[in-house]
Amino acid sequence: MEQFTGKVWKLGDDIDTDIIIPTEYLALKTIEDMKLYGFSPLRPELAAQIGVGDVIVAGKNFGCGSSREQAPEVIKALGIKCIVAKSFARIFFRNSINNGLLLIEQPDLYDDVEEGDRVTVTVNEEIDYKGKKYPIASLPENLVEILQAGGLVKAMRIQNGLGG
Repeated sequence: MEQFTGKVWKLGDDIDTDIIIPTEYLALKTIEDMKLYGFSPLRPELAAQIGVGDVIVAGKNFGCGSSREQAPEVIKALGIKCIVAKSFARIFFRNSINNGLLLIEQPDLYDDVEEGDRVTVTVNEEIDYKGKKYPIASLPENLVEILQAGGLVKAMRIQNGLGG
């Protein structure tokens, strides 16, 4: 099972796609250009502070709002390894999986974790925070394959013998 440790960035409830990447930045040419403005309405400094392998821990209804695929793409481009939240908006959940971004629903971690602390995630098993284990549900195998491939398009290329 894949395991990784990351620094926590704690966000609240109802983080919508306009907070993740505001509409005015969607006109930029690339996701790399857009990522500089990730979460800017909420915390303008956050995009520059996030490091590769970091973890977002959030409250309820993360990714609500519009169905723009740029939202999970920006988060992934910032280097976020996964998002752990009490719940996710359904379309955001699927867009994230399709873009190779791991999302984990866990109802209790948010209430205990502090920003800047580190968590260790064992995919499809648990999250370890300061020695306390937080169980997580296993994702279906087809979604795991999409994540492992780096997204839906890459997974379909592999499945159809076209390489990643």
